[in-house]
Amino acid sequence: MPVSVTMPRLGESVTEGTVTRWLKQEGDRVEVDEPLLEVSTDKVDTEIPSPAAGTLSRIVVSEDETAEVGSELAVIAGDDESGGGESGGGESGGGAESGGGAEPAEEPAAEQPQAAAEQPAQAAPAPQAEAEPSSSTGGDAGGQRTSVTLPALGESVTEGTVTRWLKQVGDTVEADEPLLEVSTDKVDTEIPAPAAGTLVEIKVNEDETVDVGTELAVIGAAGSAEAAAPSTEQPTPEQGTEQPKAEAPQQQAPKQEQEARQAPAEPARQEPAEEPTPGMSYSEPAPEAETAQQPARAEQQSQPPAPSANARPSAPAPAQGDDAAGYVTPLVRKLAGEHGVDLAQLSGTGVGGRIRKQDVLAAAEQAKAAAAKPAEQPAAAQAGAAPTGGAPAKPAAKPQPSPKRGSTEKMPRIRATIAKRMQQSLHEMAQLTTVIEVDVTKIARLRAQAKESFQQRHGVKLSFLPFFAVAAVEALQTFPVVNASMDLDAGTITYPGSENLGIAVDTERGLMVPVIHDAGDLNLGGVAKRIADLAERTRTNKISPDELAGATFTLTNTGSRGALFDTPIVPSPQSAMLGTGAVVKRPVVVNDPNLGEVVAVRSMVYLALSYDHRLIDGADAARFLVAVKERLEAGNFEAELGLA
Repeated sequence: MPVSVTMPRLGESVTEGTVTRWLKQEGDRVEVDEPLLEVSTDKVDTEIPSPAAGTLSRIVVSEDETAEVGSELAVIAGDDESGGGESGGGESGGGAESGGGAEPAEEPAAEQPQAAAEQPAQAAPAPQAEAEPSSSTGGDAGGQRTSVTLPALGESVTEGTVTRWLKQVGDTVEADEPLLEVSTDKVDTEIPAPAAGTLVEIKVNEDETVDVGTELAVIGAAGSAEAAAPSTEQPTPEQGTEQPKAEAPQQQAPKQEQEARQAPAEPARQEPAEEPTPGMSYSEPAPEAETAQQPARAEQQSQPPAPSANARPSAPAPAQGDDAAGYVTPLVRKLAGEHGVDLAQLSGTGVGGRIRKQDVLAAAEQAKAAAAKPAEQPAAAQAGAAPTGGAPAKPAAKPQPSPKRGSTEKMPRIRATIAKRMQQSLHEMAQLTTVIEVDVTKIARLRAQAKESFQQRHGVKLSFLPFFAVAAVEALQTFPVVNASMDLDAGTITYPGSENLGIAVDTERGLMVPVIHDAGDLNLGGVAKRIADLAERTRTNKISPDELAGATFTLTNTGSRGALFDTPIVPSPQSAMLGTGAVVKRPVVVNDPNLGEVVAVRSMVYLALSYDHRLIDGADAARFLVAVKERLEAGNFEAELGLA
């Protein structure tokens, strides 16, 4: 009976949607859950899957038309109705093999190669397995195609740019294997394959930007591009006369591919005992040795069972060590070969531990540095043997020039986003910076006493940054205007009910700001663990887009690279940002209760608060900084460090 396709509810507040594109047309064959059309709402763009298998008999709502939730979009005729129809039967049936009903014509065709395959019994099982799908699917290859769409990579992310395809058309992919890399204004990430099969079509090229929900590629049925492989291994006369369908894939296979597939048979005869290793599963399938002489087959019978010949016969043989290193792109493998880097010895920093280009280059630099040290040691020994009055000064190593000198490259999407937002924030706000000096000697002593026990208890190192974060969050609770945001057009000021603290993290892709949501609910240990966790996952590109959004106040540790202080640019819609400089020891005049004013060596730091002067007055900024200063100089953190 006919099945109605209706507009689903795509969100709590969504009442209607617009049909943006029909992926199937009237008369097309559809399968259950196969993408049928694309719908756009004010919340999301998505695909609507088919609720049943059959033939799309009628489209009710055309493209660019808007329909309410629950209204009918199309009608799908069931298989029992389309079998004898005017166009449905011929289209979804045996294709060119039969012009009448689909099902009656296909059953004898499927039984005939099966009966023929039973006669040689063990000699030809593979052609039988390949002949069945070819007759049962006929022209209905679309029923086994899986669409790869751009997912929603965050609440506020509406589009993404394809930066690199990790697979090409014709490549075999596994479910959840990285398929392509996508860049958004929040994060760079990999898109995994939603199903196993063969990549049959790429619809969005590299450097193209598309909306969320857009179809990026199509994955065909598993093994669809490899159907030619099994028949080339069974050149028996019986197959040529009794199974014409199984012979067609054999004719399609080029002669060069057959020779390349037969090449591994000779090493198999020479080393029968030690060659079959797990690494052979994708590059050297043992069943190919059946094309060799009978003695070679007798030798292989004493070996462990080899994998099936269907296991990626067209995949290039990986270099030694690639299996241990996991999946690597051709570019990474090429760089590793040029620099002499063993991929099996590397730990990848990409998604899921994947080895990236930067990992190979870093390993190559380390190898160069290690090779240069032995050359420097003899020279140093000769200099030390010279009869001089004092130890010779070691010359400073000359910095190596960057390979980017004299080059021009395309600006990454994240860098372009950072540039746009920084310029926009600087032009929208009346920004001002106030700096204060803080004595953190007490905190430095507490760190020295508690850093070992703190790391054992919390699993992270104790730096100065968690102390600065806790003091800043407590001051935000007292002076909420520094945590507020302003809408000048609406004439409103919003005071958030929580302190969502952004932590600026330096990464190879640029400055990223993950957020500690509800930071006011955490103690010193909780803040330290959250900072370490967010920083690590941000640098390894494992942070989620939602963790990069929603900050109400940002903390940037410019002192981590030795800077005394700077004047940070406040990111809109926030109204203030605190920069912490390097903690340095220097002589300072202090007031001793017994000795009066004396000069002592103290641990000092500069704190710089940049703020929107339209909302925050200079007196408000000073009061906030003084509150942070007093909290840090008091150093009352013994209880949170377990020292009380």
